[in-house]
Amino acid sequence: MKKHIPNFITSFNLFTGCAAVYLAFGGRYQYAFIAILIAAVFDFLDGFAARLLKAYSAMGKELDSLADMVSFGLAPGAIMFSMLTDSGLNRWFAMIAFLIPVFSGLRLAKFNIDERQVTSFLGLPTPANAIFMAGLAYSYSDLLVTNIGILIAITLLFSYLLVAEIPMFSLKFKNLSWKENKIQFLFLIGCLIILIIFQFNAFAPIIGWYIVLSAGIALFRK
Repeated sequence: MKKHIPNFITSFNLFTGCAAVYLAFGGRYQYAFIAILIAAVFDFLDGFAARLLKAYSAMGKELDSLADMVSFGLAPGAIMFSMLTDSGLNRWFAMIAFLIPVFSGLRLAKFNIDERQVTSFLGLPTPANAIFMAGLAYSYSDLLVTNIGILIAITLLFSYLLVAEIPMFSLKFKNLSWKENKIQFLFLIGCLIILIIFQFNAFAPIIGWYIVLSAGIALFRK
């Protein structure tokens, strides 16, 4: 029985991802954002449950990727599509937003077979990308729908970041030592400052901080 618990949790990820897609196409960005956050919680919990119960399976791995494709690939693409159409862009041209799920699918497939991504990532993780897109819509949609060029630029840039060979650090702590986790602690300090400044509008800036910090570390290590 216990081997099915992680898959059960993953199914909730998929369910809330489907809800996020529906809400996004309806332009209900606040609720789509909440649904994506809930899906991210389930995405964390299914992995935690699998490790706790030692209930790993090939089916669980595939189901997790399929759920992530909906929750963190299609849902942010639907959000961007809705913002582009709200901006007055023709629906056919607005389909450029679906580059996000396409590149999310490539990102997930690459992650599943790339043995280099064990303790860190190459490219922006799909949950981070989804939270960024949902956070933008939640906090700044009124501003962004008047700037079609910015929306298209964000779509193209983040589609690239999903598959770029840019090292992105993991948020997992090895222990509580500053020396071994200084990047993670530095990230959290920055997040605290961003939260103080932006409060409920902090989600997209926090992902931006994650990208900038990861890119800065990658350049420094070259």
